Amino acid sequence: MSSNTFFIDCYLMKKQTDYEIGIEIDELSNSIISTISGESFDTDVTEVTMKDLRSVTKKNRWNFNWKEEFKLTDRTVHRLTTKDDPNTIQGLISITDRGDHFFLYLIESAPFNIGRTKLYKGVPGNLVAYACKLSWDKGYEGFVSFDAKTRLIDHYEKTLEATHFSQQRMVISSPAALKLIKKYFPKL
Repeated sequence: MSSNTFFIDCYLMKKQTDYEIGIEIDELSNSIISTISGESFDTDVTEVTMKDLRSVTKKNRWNFNWKEEFKLTDRTVHRLTTKDDPNTIQGLISITDRGDHFFLYLIESAPFNIGRTKLYKGVPGNLVAYACKLSWDKGYEGFVSFDAKTRLIDHYEKTLEATHFSQQRMVISSPAALKLIKKYFPKL
């Protein structure tokens, strides 16, 4: 896929989503990092099951209804865990394969990874890098798009090297995607 084809495809998608990515990229690292010890933890990203989402509720301080998101047939939900603790979800991402790129609907860090008292930093960057890797593996050259909250457009341009395409649509193209992939998946 050429970048021109991708940008034309994004331009033709006039229907806005109800979703806007509003998570700050706190750090780009090669994993997630403990804010207490500074220790780095290797991660895995896997598709979730409904069983995985039992404790992912508003009552447990998650912002989105991930069970409803999981039920939508046009996308998949993936969870980020550490290799040492595969049962504790560090963050979630909802994505869809648009045939020539991946579109990000939602990204959320676990409640204990948000704010000044977060336990781990690097979760959002890790999840975005995973979406870029999926896109690369599918032959889409790493292209990923998403709609950003207006106040975070500059932030995503700086941290992810995303391009502000139109309105709130952001695009991560091949060069930026490859940087993220190499940072989080260096063994490829």
